[in-house]
Amino acid sequence: MASFTIPEIPLNSGSHKMPVLGLGTASFPLVGSETVKQAVLQAIELGYRHFDTASVYQTEPALGESIAEALSVGLVKSRDELFITSKLWCDDAHGDRVLPALQQTLQNLKLDYLDLYLVHWPVSAKPGSYEYPTKKEDVLAMDFKSVWTAMEECQKLGLTKSIGVSNFSSKKLGDILAFAKIPPAVNQVEMNPMWQQRQLLKFCKANGILVAAFSPLGAVGTSWGTNRVMENEVLKGIAKAKGKTVPQVCLRWAYEQGVAILVKSFNKERMIANLEIFDWELSDKETKLISEIPQSRAQLGEEFISDDGPIKSLEEFWDGEL
Repeated sequence: MASFTIPEIPLNSGSHKMPVLGLGTASFPLVGSETVKQAVLQAIELGYRHFDTASVYQTEPALGESIAEALSVGLVKSRDELFITSKLWCDDAHGDRVLPALQQTLQNLKLDYLDLYLVHWPVSAKPGSYEYPTKKEDVLAMDFKSVWTAMEECQKLGLTKSIGVSNFSSKKLGDILAFAKIPPAVNQVEMNPMWQQRQLLKFCKANGILVAAFSPLGAVGTSWGTNRVMENEVLKGIAKAKGKTVPQVCLRWAYEQGVAILVKSFNKERMIANLEIFDWELSDKETKLISEIPQSRAQLGEEFISDDGPIKSLEEFWDGEL
């Protein structure tokens, strides 16, 4: 089986590098642990080295089993060849609960350390209310300083090489940067040709924060996703002209924006196709056409205004609820 080599991007935490393309393990509705395990092993054979999970995904144990098997059969020579990301869920987003939550994640994964640990959402939830989606009555304002200080402590203890956030706006990143001793290395957000995150991307680049794009195809096939990306006529036209698929055009576009990308497919053929984006490029004209696509967001099943105008972000949605 052919194996691909995936480029890496340096993080602001030093010599630590993150593979530009990673495999997500979130699946709603949940799939069996054996399905996750076999998909991860297959991905490792193909050359994937970055795997993204979260406590709320319930895939940490299966991913841990995959890593152990990959090591035992020689698919990778050492744990250090892999880049593993997990996330702090809202009910544990309290200063005194961060370290125990990471310790539980490491136990689930049977690992000594993570490569990247993210604050999953910029909100907290009532401790012990562990569920997705979080009930409105359980949502709490996050004490950013206590949570981030605890995240910094996790890195200082060597339990994670880097720390970051997910679903954070520029404003909330700014709040953390105002007091952080260790700035976020990554902000993982929804990003695709129909939700290009131009202002957020500009802010993150200016502050040395790598953007990692989830739902690069619009989360098509999920209850909250949209088929607008896959059915977009501009993207279809570019794909036809290039002899590529629409997903490949979307992933190549994201790669050319200088971001990391998280794909989610357990299908071998699509896993391979997602890796075939590094030996060609979009023309200036094609990039311009993509930049002119009207913007709308998949999350929450709602339409959002483009970041070229008044932005209604997910974070503002939460702020309105608090």
